[in-house]
Order: sequence, then structure tokens, then C-alpha cells
Amino acid sequence: MRSALYIGEVMHHRLRPKRHRFVYRTFSLLLDLDELPKLDRWLRLFGHNRSALLSFHDRDHGAADGSSPRAWVEAALDRAGLADASARIELLCFPRILGYAFNPLILYFCRRADDSLGAVIYAVRNTFGERHAYLIAVDREEAARGLIRQSCAKAFYVSPFVPMQAGYRFLLKPPGGEFSLAIQEHDDEGELLVATQTARRLPLSDGALARALASHPLMALKVIGGIHWEALRLWIKGAPLQSRPAPPPVDVSVPDPLPLNPVARTAASD
Repeated sequence: MRSALYIGEVMHHRLRPKRHRFVYRTFSLLLDLDELPKLDRWLRLFGHNRSALLSFHDRDHGAADGSSPRAWVEAALDRAGLADASARIELLCFPRILGYAFNPLILYFCRRADDSLGAVIYAVRNTFGERHAYLIAVDREEAARGLIRQSCAKAFYVSPFVPMQAGYRFLLKPPGGEFSLAIQEHDDEGELLVATQTARRLPLSDGALARALASHPLMALKVIGGIHWEALRLWIKGAPLQSRPAPPPVDVSVPDPLPLNPVARTAASD
């Protein structure tokens, strides 16, 4: 079974206009989309498109209309000229817990027939119910080394405290025994925010899911509640609010890369 459970933590360190940092523990599911019917049959605590203690619903992902997330990814790869990267598609996300989930970021790992990583899709959701995804091709040499650097200009409104005139740099270690992602958001004056997610892999089983839920019982509510609580704290600190533009006209963009300076580690290790 390629699908797995990842236990770890998420860290956000905002540097400007007001310094602010928080960390919270999480668990995620890495799902091979072709294994979903099998997982639905084999796991008692997990359901695909049905009620269960932990579940995955197609309407939460991809086109968000109940259609197949795999078909959505395949179409996006085809439009980007990367159809060879659709042989196997993995998705990393928070599961629904008792029917509820909020995923600020969902990652799609798109693999070729030789299992090499051909593209990553960063699917972002904001608290206004809007979605957008960035599809970025993976350099073959970096994929072979297992440490991937990518970048793009910001095209989608996420935080009311970060301007739209910004960019992202990603430092990604794809899921294996461990997984890590560092995101550096920056503007012309330098770093605005560093966010990281780190996790270790566990086999996906009912026992592992039960233990993860027992140790993270309120994770689904903690994610969305934490977003609003940290926003309130920033507002109290005096961080200025940014106006919200309309979302991009397409649901998936294929951005040009930005200059790839290394993702800053200083803020992540403070």
C-alpha cells in the first residue's frame, strides 16, 4: 500500500509588518488516488465519499464539485504539457474528522510511469471559500536528489495581512520516511512569512488512525479556529488589513518560476 499516515507539526513565523509565531501538531493522510476504493473497503475508521470517523470526500478536492480529483489533476497536467506525470497521483491533506475539515494547503504529487516526480500542485484555500492551485513542474535532477526547490508569484488572496504583490519559494522533501515543506513568502523588501510542515511516515491502519485521532482529537476545529485566533492576535498587534481582490479566472495556474534563492532557515529555527 502506497497510502500512509504522516504525523508532525506546522509552524508559521510572520516577520512583517508585525512579528508573530505559532506551532501546532497535525496529522495528514497521503492518499494514492487509485487506492481510495481499496482503503474504503479495508479500513473501518476511514470512508471515501461516505460518513466515517475519518473520511475523504471528492467534493473537497480537485474541482470541488464532487467529480474525480484524479480527472481534475489529469486535465491540469494535460493543459500544462505534463501529461506524462499522471501515471500515479498522490494527495497530502488533512482528513475530514466527524465530517469536518479545513485544508489551507493540499499537495498533489504527480508521478511518471517510472515513479519519478514530474510535477507538484499546491492547492490553496482561504477562509472566504475561495480556491486556487499552482501547478509547478519538477526538475528531474532535483527529483532524483529528493530535495526540490520551486517558486512562483502570488496570484491568490490568502491572508488579510499579506499584500498581493508577493511571491513564494518552496523547499520540498517529498513524502518518504519523512516529509517536509518550507514556504518563504516575500516581497521587494524581503521576507514576510516562513511556514513549515514536517512529519514522519506511519503505515496506514485502523490502529494508527485511532492513535492519531486520540492524540489530535480537535485537530479539524483547531486548524480553522487557530487561523481566526491568530488573525485576531495580529489585528490587536496593529497589523494593517489588505483588501481582497477577485480570485484568478482559472482554478489552476502554471506560473513562471521566480529567482530561486534558498528558502530562509533562520526564521524557521527561531
